[in-house]
Amino acid sequence: MAADSILLVAAKWLGLASGLLILATVAGFTLRWGIRFRLVGITSFTALLAISCLAFSISYTPRVTISGAVVAPVVFDGGSDLVIAAAPADLPPETIGPTVIQVASNLHGGGKKTSDGKVRVRLRAIEPAGDGTARPVVLAEAVRNLANGEVTLTP
Repeated sequence: MAADSILLVAAKWLGLASGLLILATVAGFTLRWGIRFRLVGITSFTALLAISCLAFSISYTPRVTISGAVVAPVVFDGGSDLVIAAAPADLPPETIGPTVIQVASNLHGGGKKTSDGKVRVRLRAIEPAGDGTARPVVLAEAVRNLANGEVTLTP
């Protein structure tokens, strides 16, 4: 079962439980039960959980997986037009292209401020430069159009 459908079921049951708790809270105030103020907290928390589960199930988008790609963590995202992901040390050359495409496909465009609506995604590795120093090397670059989600691999 997908996560969004599980959350929808949880939101339904939590909504039902909060409805029953509202009835119990009203009964508690009517009959002046000693637990009536605790019921207010329990009811409001249960309603908050129901609304949160519903909102998250609506907004949930699963990650894109591309065959032949490996997981590369994002190490730089300035919020504008450049994102850099770190390649694992033992990355095979045939997985470089699919990996950078997967990273670009999993980007969320919210909050990115670009003039042309495109974000460049670079996959970089660190290679030794001698004397105990190292330098970053760009292995591949992809461009993602935020308007339509299209990803193109640049040579």
